[in-house]
Amino acid sequence: MKSSKIDNQVILVSGGLGSIGSHLVKKLLTDYQPKQLRIFDNNEAEMFKVTQQQFNNKKIRFLIGDVRDKNRVFWALRGVNIVFHCAALKHVNLNEYSPFESVKTNVIGTQNMLEAALENEVETFVNISTDKAANPTSTMGASKLLAERLTSGAEYYKGKLKTIFTSIRFGNVLNSSGSVLPIFMEQIKNGGPLTITDKRMVRYFMTIDEAVRLILRAATKAQGGEVFILKMPALKIIDLAEVLIEKYADRKIEIKEIGKKPGEKLFEKIVTKTEAEQALELKNMYVLPLIVNSPNMANRMATKSFRYFHNMGGKIVPTEGIKPKKLMTKIQIRKLLKQV
Repeated sequence: MKSSKIDNQVILVSGGLGSIGSHLVKKLLTDYQPKQLRIFDNNEAEMFKVTQQQFNNKKIRFLIGDVRDKNRVFWALRGVNIVFHCAALKHVNLNEYSPFESVKTNVIGTQNMLEAALENEVETFVNISTDKAANPTSTMGASKLLAERLTSGAEYYKGKLKTIFTSIRFGNVLNSSGSVLPIFMEQIKNGGPLTITDKRMVRYFMTIDEAVRLILRAATKAQGGEVFILKMPALKIIDLAEVLIEKYADRKIEIKEIGKKPGEKLFEKIVTKTEAEQALELKNMYVLPLIVNSPNMANRMATKSFRYFHNMGGKIVPTEGIKPKKLMTKIQIRKLLKQV
């Protein structure tokens, strides 16, 4: 795969050692030709491990640092063309019990990255968000919603600078660190029980490869201020648990309901009713353009982002919001797991 917007560029991936960040780094190295790739992360042990694996790769720079440290972030972004901001505290229950830390990383850390991008005249800034930012009920979701708004709002700060700011909103990524799939697999290995919070719980899921493809597509298509949301299949968590037991268990495994964690929703919505009023639907994703707050459709159409994606065939979505029309069957879940 080739892209003039990515090849021969200096790229920085914050949180480049995490589940999404590390796969993004791998994709950039295998399918593109970056001039230089900077991995920015605060995980020293994992950083050392990767430096040993990539010892002879002269394109990679390993940068120990934290997005909370504004000075460190500023120097890390010197000379960078493209930023993929993956660093975050992402576990709902841990964020709920440590909300001040959530704000420091997900909000202030994002602001530090944005300000450094402006100061260093970065060309493209891609913020990685979550479906929990849609009508949030948790500290993590609220912090990621604010990170989205900060990223879109940076468009108003840039003046004559050419930086493009955009966000990507994901569902749950299968087999990512701390996700339900490796937890269920470990519980099966130990003989059970499989613990689910509520038998009614529904979640959107995607593979890491799908997530990375969306990130890279957004980086090349963004006009400024958008939030991109992949069209993802939804499934009941209990159906996923039962499929895994059928596939991998060599004995009878109990499924135990333990109750919702603080801040958890029963049903996620990737686009809210209010957002849907100004969203555009493309073949594989939804786009929330940076819209001037006006009821006048002519003003909406006049904005660069809205006009661009409308001309790509984007259609205005129904105003009741985006809901899964059908949940995945167990057969479909089995097919999805084969992609992991």
